[in-house]
Formats: sequence, structure tokens, C-alpha cells
Amino acid sequence: MRAVVQRVSSASVSVDGKVVGAIDEPGLLVLVGVTHSDGPAEAARLAGKLWGLRILHGEKSCSDVGAPLLVISQFTLYGDARKGRRPTWQSAAPGPVAEPLVDAVIAELRAQGAHVETGVFGADMQVSLTNDGPITLVLDVPGV
Repeated sequence: MRAVVQRVSSASVSVDGKVVGAIDEPGLLVLVGVTHSDGPAEAARLAGKLWGLRILHGEKSCSDVGAPLLVISQFTLYGDARKGRRPTWQSAAPGPVAEPLVDAVIAELRAQGAHVETGVFGADMQVSLTNDGPITLVLDVPGV
């Protein structure tokens, strides 16, 4: 699994002009991509990493201060543009594989006590955010 993590002051995601998920306080915006070799173990590891990642002010984590996360599925994280001008998406897992794993990340975060907002899997989403820092990281949790 792959995640792009941004420390934000606030963030929201809209579908068809309606806000479906938002955080209005400092926290993390997380874009999550799934590849073919990913499974529940990778989802659990990613959730644990996100919950404990010490990138908030004062080197705190979401678990330290109860900061919220906005988690959004993002298959394009596995896009490959090394050849030509048009990316391929062959490394991205198909929806029936990816959706339950993104849901597993969200469920595991919630089980650990996180307040998690989400987008809508597979929808055309508009994401708004105020990156704080700016701080942006790419996390890879390799599959088997």
C-alpha cells in the first residue's frame, strides 16, 4: 500500500458539490493507494503507521493529541509515467480488491481510537486542504 500524507490545518472532500468528509482542525489528509499484492496485513500496518506518525506540531502524532484524519482512496498513486506521456494504471489494484483494503485501513484507525473522515470510493472527488508546514510524506507499506 502507498499513502501520501499531508499535515493540514483543515481539509475537505466533496462529491457532486456536497461535502462528504471534512476535518476543521489540525490533523492529517491521507491519500491511500492499493496494489495487487496488498492484503489485510498491509492495511493494518499502514493504519498503525498513520496513527503513530509524529509529524504534527511538537513532534506529536494523531494518537498523542487525538487529531483527526481525512482518508481518501487514490488509485493514481500507483500510476506509472516512465514511458511516454500517458500514465498506465496496471500496478493499481482493481476496485473490488482495493475498496475493502481502504475500508480496512479506516476501520483499523477507528478501532485504535481515531476520528476518521472519508471520501467516496471510486467517485470523482474534489479535495480542498490547507497544508500546514508544508509537510507531505510518501509512505510505502510493501506487500508480500
